[in-house]
Amino acid sequence: MAKNKILFVDDEPNILSSLKRMLRSMRKEFDLQFAESGQEALDILDGAVFDVVVTDMRMPGIDGAELLSRIMRQHPYSIRIMLTGQADEKSILRTVGIVHQFLAKPCDPDQLKAVLRRASGLHKLISQPALKNIISSIDSLPSLPEVYAELRQAMADPNIAMADIAAIIEKDLSMSAKVMQLVNSAFFGLFKTIDSPRHAVNLLGIETVKNLVLGVGAFSEIKTRSRVFPVQQLMAHSMAVAACAKNIAQHESSSKELVDSCFLTGMLHDIGKLVLLAKLPKQYEKAVILSQEKHIPLRNAEKEIFHTLHGDIGAYLMGLWGMGGDVVEGIGFHHRLDNYPEKKFNAAMAVHVANAFYYEVNPNHIIGEPHKIDRIYLASLGFEEKIEEWRILCRELAQA
Repeated sequence: MAKNKILFVDDEPNILSSLKRMLRSMRKEFDLQFAESGQEALDILDGAVFDVVVTDMRMPGIDGAELLSRIMRQHPYSIRIMLTGQADEKSILRTVGIVHQFLAKPCDPDQLKAVLRRASGLHKLISQPALKNIISSIDSLPSLPEVYAELRQAMADPNIAMADIAAIIEKDLSMSAKVMQLVNSAFFGLFKTIDSPRHAVNLLGIETVKNLVLGVGAFSEIKTRSRVFPVQQLMAHSMAVAACAKNIAQHESSSKELVDSCFLTGMLHDIGKLVLLAKLPKQYEKAVILSQEKHIPLRNAEKEIFHTLHGDIGAYLMGLWGMGGDVVEGIGFHHRLDNYPEKKFNAAMAVHVANAFYYEVNPNHIIGEPHKIDRIYLASLGFEEKIEEWRILCRELAQA
């Protein structure tokens, strides 16, 4: 089996030598190559496909931002990571639509190895190179026009409170995902779990959010108004499932980290649908119609048309953006619990059940065949008798 290829770029030979020593133990699993300039990196990329590119920001000639911008256009398959000691906000904003993940330099060796393994493993989620290239090229996801307009209007008010800005952003799936990507950046020095978009917005601060909205266009208005897929409903559904999954997790576990993962997984579990609708609208509408005509689950129609599922697409994008492993796995497996490797209560399970409860309460929102609880899987882990308890916990929260 061919090794995953990783390219490191830094104009300081001592840094590259340090990386070579640090990652020597990974030589058996990865093909590691090194370049001392942006131009050398581009020359190497012209002759080979790399799964991951890790670059410094400050370099003479072609700097890290320009290098990753060119890679995004010419080699979208590659996962783009910035590893740099230049941690000012101006640099972050310059690369906000280009970089998948930011890492601060110096980087803990174990953290760097974990990031590289996770990033390389993402490529296994989706087999179609064309679809992978589309997802890797996403700089921002489109937001609902009414929420986008409300946010821009709020930003114009010099006396607006941070809590009001956070409340607006939390209404929108795309905006929430983007602030979570940025606040998870090591550039912000936030080496702790961020439990919600509201928390993320408060940590970023009002000036950074203003720059994201008005300056660099991290948020954009959705251009596709689908006749067959209700985007507004998707947003409401995501928030309801997040609230239900959180309630279930609080009932089953005292772990704040697990509860937070369940909430975020619930919020982002269908973000792959938004990606498909934004980037391949005609094909996705075809999947919706196919699901309705054949009365099959929408995910089965997705498989027929795209040869993959919205869960895999969402997991791939959130993995690219550096979301935690529990959340990425929860998104990817929420419709395939029997394939999930962890045999205990987890975010995928909470969201799977919360998703089904939502459609029980809102049957008019079902596309094709309704999502059903995998009772066999739950029974195998001793959770089947919990279903009714969880249903009662979620009854009011699941109402759209």
